[in-house]
Amino acid sequence: FAALTKLTRTSILENLHADYARTARAKGLAENDVLWKHVFRNSLLPLITVSAGLLPSLLAGSLIVENIFSINGMGQLAVEAVKGRDRELVLSITWISGFLTLIGYLIADFCYTLADPRVSYD
Repeated sequence: FAALTKLTRTSILENLHADYARTARAKGLAENDVLWKHVFRNSLLPLITVSAGLLPSLLAGSLIVENIFSINGMGQLAVEAVKGRDRELVLSITWISGFLTLIGYLIADFCYTLADPRVSYD
């Protein structure tokens, strides 16, 4: 989450100096309104893009946590399947990872429409 926080900070700092933020300030909007209604909404777009890929990476993260704390789980199951050359189980875990990737991208598409009203899927 530190990388997402840093990405959000960089995006907000970049958008604070954009033309639309200056125009909103020139119209007399309060700085709080400029920040939350204009800058933050446009800064969410890169954050949504990066967050879409996090769902399948939870499986890879579980592997590390399971090895550190000696917990039996899906990550450990994946390692044992590769070591034991269990092709069907490796295929199943790969399928689940691909499915999670597609679900992550679908959620990201819905979040795009919420964050940016210009995005529409006709």
